[in-house]
Amino acid sequence: MFNRTRCLQSLAALASISLLSGCGVLSSDKSDSGQKLAVGTTSTPSTLDPAGAWDGSWELYRNVFQTLVSYPNGSATPEPDAAEKCVFADSSNKVYTCTLRGGLTFSDGTKLDAAAVKYSIDRILAIDATGGPAGLLTSLDKVETSGDRKVTFRLNKPDATFPFVLATPAMSLVSPADYPKGKLRQGNALTGSGPYNLEAYSPDSAAELVKNTQYKGFAERKNDAVTIRYFKDSDAMVTALKTGEIDATFRGLTAEQIVDLEGQPKEKELQVVEAVGAEIRYLVFNPKDQAARNPAVRQAVAQVVDRGALVDKVYKGTAEPLYSMVPSGVAGHTTSFFDAYGEPSVPKAQDILEDAGITEPVPLTFWFTSDRYGSSTAKEFAELKRQLDASGLFRITLKDRPWNSFQTGYQKGEFPVFGRGWAPDFPDPDNFVAPFVGEKNAVGTPYNTPEITASLLPQSRRESDRAAVAKQFERAQEILLKDVRLLPLWQGKLYVAASDDIAGTERALDPQTIMQVWQLHRKTSW
Repeated sequence: MFNRTRCLQSLAALASISLLSGCGVLSSDKSDSGQKLAVGTTSTPSTLDPAGAWDGSWELYRNVFQTLVSYPNGSATPEPDAAEKCVFADSSNKVYTCTLRGGLTFSDGTKLDAAAVKYSIDRILAIDATGGPAGLLTSLDKVETSGDRKVTFRLNKPDATFPFVLATPAMSLVSPADYPKGKLRQGNALTGSGPYNLEAYSPDSAAELVKNTQYKGFAERKNDAVTIRYFKDSDAMVTALKTGEIDATFRGLTAEQIVDLEGQPKEKELQVVEAVGAEIRYLVFNPKDQAARNPAVRQAVAQVVDRGALVDKVYKGTAEPLYSMVPSGVAGHTTSFFDAYGEPSVPKAQDILEDAGITEPVPLTFWFTSDRYGSSTAKEFAELKRQLDASGLFRITLKDRPWNSFQTGYQKGEFPVFGRGWAPDFPDPDNFVAPFVGEKNAVGTPYNTPEITASLLPQSRRESDRAAVAKQFERAQEILLKDVRLLPLWQGKLYVAASDDIAGTERALDPQTIMQVWQLHRKTSW
């Protein structure tokens, strides 16, 4: 029997995306934990070393590594995981202390103590990998230890978001014995202390997870083993779900596939769980490119792009138009791009270009990744090309690369315009602004915005009440609007498709929209 759960929470409570347990599509909590499950995704890890990834690799990390704090069920703010207790030890949000649980060990048998925590965090900064997460630690001055269990993080400026940073899988704790201090670990193995051990890994194919019997943390595992299968094509992933080769899917479903799965005949026994999402898609303009560096060109693109048509034609109700980098439901969200540009207008775009002395169609090359966000990405860029070409103001060329090559390309500044997706590192407006500005940022194109980096972000980070920082982020979005270095396109909803006998899907997504596979299990009774 087809079963659909629509967990539409209040947009004001988007940060509480983990609070899905009340949606209740799967009523039985009884499980057959001895059975192995299989989950499909199109988000293949770029590396198995947490010091090297600021991307969808986090989906694997969350399940095999620990962080000091994380998101237990029912929590929208970080709470202890490997730690027993973490608090700001001062009133200025500059000293953060954690006391570890006792008796923690890594899967290689070595002790997970305060020294290992310091090593893990210091290592991220020492390696400073291209495309890595060192940019999340800009407020960290130094890490100190006291005995085996106490760790103190001294910050160089007030930062109320620091606990959220520590809760990201980027801050996964690694064994000093297995992870070299000055370079990324190579190979297809990892050493963690999370809910599962990585038993085997085949790049671009599958990760075999088995329950870690030495694990001490908040996760209550509902199964003993999970295979995560990596698909390059959404169609192959959905076929695997329909034929029973996998039990659930996350990441990469196209709109057509979601509609198709919702309409399956009763004998297919499938379910789709929907939740409010904070994942966004946007375009990045590279100032190294002669055309893309021109503000008039960027503004004209913003004036032509029809987000409504894009969402209707490509995403068929599974996404919503987005008019600011901070999505709907997050503090500080605005509709700045709609307020400034209104409905799409070719005449207005033409006036913008002519005022800048541009009278011929502008050639631009748009790049996208062919295997990261699902098969809809190619359709999305085809629609963007259709809209811009039809205006007569642009000549758009489309090019794509697989994710690893695409990532290398944009980090080197090779692409004039490129598309990116962003799932939040943590549920706070800071994480939809800070990662994209400054000399080192998540999109690889330096973006000097002193008012944001030197004023607005520091002001907001002094505020422990994160609901009180809306004004700073509304101003930040005014600046992003004026520059049009980033063009928001759409905000997605979250979908997990699964066999109807799989329970836990409605509780499997944490506030970072990462799947916690330990929540999944096969129902044994109704």
